[in-house]
Amino acid sequence: MIENRFIRSLEICWDRVPADSYLRSIPAIASLRRMDFEKNITFFVGENTTGKSSLLEAIAAAYGFNPEGGTMNYRFSTYDDVSELHNAVRLVKGYNRALTGYFFRAESFFNLATKADEYDRLNPRGPSFGDRSLHEQSHGESFLSFFQTFEGAGLYLMDEPEAALSPQRQLTLLLHIARLAKKGAQFIIVSHSPILLGTPDAWIHSFDGGRIHQITWEETESYAVTKLFLEHREAVLKQLLE
Repeated sequence: MIENRFIRSLEICWDRVPADSYLRSIPAIASLRRMDFEKNITFFVGENTTGKSSLLEAIAAAYGFNPEGGTMNYRFSTYDDVSELHNAVRLVKGYNRALTGYFFRAESFFNLATKADEYDRLNPRGPSFGDRSLHEQSHGESFLSFFQTFEGAGLYLMDEPEAALSPQRQLTLLLHIARLAKKGAQFIIVSHSPILLGTPDAWIHSFDGGRIHQITWEETESYAVTKLFLEHREAVLKQLLE
């Protein structure tokens, strides 16, 4: 694998965060001072509201991506809800700047697809994501079309990319991620998918327990809960329904 990380580490300058900011009430975020990225693939995992997406958004904005998603060239805003965390994030970058990449957010993909259509109307080469508009593809198909368009060794920030993908399509995305990482691409991904979290040679950072710490694939809650349900479905359902 080519070691070519565009973001080597980050630091949080807490004096730039207001004293009454909600960020200070998120234990995992409030305890963060520095994070190193020592693999080309890094996953953020943890329960909802533990700060995973907030940190990913801050990294994206600090690097220069549009906070609502897209490539470095996308500039649109439908709702100004960017946290002040990006103002406090200091990125330690690698020697090379990423020439390609994107910030993907499942929650704002509809807006991103709309903006892509607007750009494509000005593009003499036609649609950028396959032979059809992203809006003309199924939800899962449009997600995968977006991901697979990018082939370079760039920087890819992804927030719940599995949201519209079937298990088979998640495996396709896993192979795409692993292949690009071997070429020098860097991924930072928020995910609850036990399939994607099984990507080889990746580091997994858990936000649970009030601190950010490295764990193994088998230690993730996504893996443990899925394994429990698959192996003991009747017992689990009985307990839940009763």
